[in-house]
Amino acid sequence: MADPYRIVEVKPEWVVDREDMGTKTKFWYRGPDSEVEWLFKYSRPNTGEHWAEKIAAEVASVLGVRHAKVELAQFEGERGSATESFARGGRALYHGNEVLEWTVGDYDSKKKFHQSQHTLANIFEGMDRVFVRPEAASRAKRTLAEYAVLDALIGNTDRHHENWGLLWRREGDGLRGIVFVAPSFDHATSLGRELLDDRRDRFLAENRVGSYAEKGRGAIYWSENERRGPSPLELVRRAVRTYPDLFRPAVLKIVEIDASVFSQIVERIPPDWMTFSAREFALKLLYYNYEQLKEMVW
Repeated sequence: MADPYRIVEVKPEWVVDREDMGTKTKFWYRGPDSEVEWLFKYSRPNTGEHWAEKIAAEVASVLGVRHAKVELAQFEGERGSATESFARGGRALYHGNEVLEWTVGDYDSKKKFHQSQHTLANIFEGMDRVFVRPEAASRAKRTLAEYAVLDALIGNTDRHHENWGLLWRREGDGLRGIVFVAPSFDHATSLGRELLDDRRDRFLAENRVGSYAEKGRGAIYWSENERRGPSPLELVRRAVRTYPDLFRPAVLKIVEIDASVFSQIVERIPPDWMTFSAREFALKLLYYNYEQLKEMVW
């Protein structure tokens, strides 16, 4: 068995600044031997947000999907996760809501919940408008398709319009040249992290992990007329048929991996950071989603 993932012990003197965006308490810090800032996020009580972030990042690595680096971390005895900053080197992050406000009609960038304008079609239209060269727009859309497929695999239902973005390079008071789609980030709402063990055990005993996956409601909508977004799996099912050139390559990345790697990733979470039920549920969910995604390209 491989060694457990390391746990970063964040010191109070490392704290740089508080982060206000989102609903969870978090702060930026920089260790004494690092030139890069990291975002520490507390895991909310009775959730596995910390291990969900770490597992998601490791799964993304296996798939070759660009993502923010994540470590398990602890601050003053409280557990959480640490995410490496990618908005550095003169680059500024603009979140999806800002991008869509600039590019898609009357997009309401301040609407936090049930934002049905946040559709895959609008996101792709935004890329076509932002990127001048068609090949650059296609590359950006392929990257976002990979993120959607990653979400389907890990069951991430929180890809809302502030959980993706574009990086620009700063030049004085203006912006010069889009660098790339920002790495995938903020995967805490994945792998059944919100469930308590007794509910996980019921899903497992009744063989209903697949039902849990299919009933999840994602934050990317298929149509502006929908009251709720489809599950991450269902979004990809529709997208593979509608945008095959973008989504089939992303799904094929999953077909190429050996599913046994999921167990290797999950088992490296330290024993006292993730319960047996949480491990078993997370693995069953990954295996179910993996098989469903494979069927989309067979």
